[in-house]
Amino acid sequence: MPKSINYINLKSNRTKFIVQGFFLATAVAVADTSTVLPLIVDYFGGGKVLVGVLSSLMKGGAVIMQLWTAFKAQERSLVLSSLKKVFIFRFLSWFFVGLSILFFADFSNYFILILISIFLFLFSFSAGIGIIYYQEILGKSFTKEYRGKAISYKQIAAGIAGILSGGISGFILEYFSKPNSFAFLFLFSGLIMALGFWAFWTFKEDPKKETVKKENHFGIFLKNAVKLFNSDKALKLQVFSRLVSYALFLVLPFIILHAKDKFGISGKSVGLIISVQMAGAVLSNFIWGYLSGKNKNKNVVLISFVIAVFAVVLTLFATYFWYLYIVYFLIGAAIDGFRLAFSNLILIIAPPDKRPMYIAVQNNLSSLGMFFPILGGIIYKTFNFEILILFTLVLLLIGFVLSLFLRKQ
Repeated sequence: MPKSINYINLKSNRTKFIVQGFFLATAVAVADTSTVLPLIVDYFGGGKVLVGVLSSLMKGGAVIMQLWTAFKAQERSLVLSSLKKVFIFRFLSWFFVGLSILFFADFSNYFILILISIFLFLFSFSAGIGIIYYQEILGKSFTKEYRGKAISYKQIAAGIAGILSGGISGFILEYFSKPNSFAFLFLFSGLIMALGFWAFWTFKEDPKKETVKKENHFGIFLKNAVKLFNSDKALKLQVFSRLVSYALFLVLPFIILHAKDKFGISGKSVGLIISVQMAGAVLSNFIWGYLSGKNKNKNVVLISFVIAVFAVVLTLFATYFWYLYIVYFLIGAAIDGFRLAFSNLILIIAPPDKRPMYIAVQNNLSSLGMFFPILGGIIYKTFNFEILILFTLVLLLIGFVLSLFLRKQ
């Protein structure tokens, strides 16, 4: 066992955590999956279902490797070295999306869509490995109150980054011709992403004392994970609540396409929408950080559901384009509320020695909701946008009711 040095609540670690979040958020928002990616797919001739599939790949690909990584991570006291390898892989996957568009745009639309799908899947797939290590580091590096505030500071920084990246996206989309502008978005944002990974490189990791010897094989681990889920009522309710919170992603990738068909849309408008969404995230995090610092994560979840419902209702009645700025502002607030609260709640209820398993169980089961965009694309194509909105509202209201029974922490 490595000698333990007390790095709990180290300010320099918090700074690296926030800086990494800032640069990663800037990079991802420049090529945002809810605005830019649907426009890229539409340009290359992909339909609404493919928009849903690729949006799901960005969010849901991370699910696949989490249980396996948790199985391996149980007996490890240090995980930062493995996380660094994930950082490198994620950067390359993202950067190659841009290179693919740049070099093969004139070759075949079908081929381009395949390459984009592959590299976005690899980007998300690798996140499934990284998230276990990442949350393991957060769980042992910060106390729950300090961690809640740190996450809110990171999300504020990420929101500011998103506002800036909206301007970057708008500039590139407006002043460079398609499809080169799409390639430049990924190439430039990839370099920004690398800066964030470099900032986290020297995070001071304290060895974990509460490790357990991993099971003889992965099958036993899966059986234990099922037993854990069935026996822990707080975990089970939290998983279902978080799953339904992803109902927002049923409609999110298609709002921009609906607006394009209804109002028309320019590169500047796309950039402004991204900035407005991030502004909602920034301002709301002052509230989320305050509530989480008071250990009121359940309240954050409930308020986020209310905001999400209001945003979706407003989308249904958007008769002017400027309504969408309010919609995306509220969506930014709700998404960050869910992200902060559920990230902190799982680390609170998980015993230190079982933390990787708890994280993996919650993320794997609830993250099935990340594939909601596929269902959203099918509903939109089969029926219409209004039916998709109503279906989303029903699920969000169910999520609100479920969250009323979350255990107070």
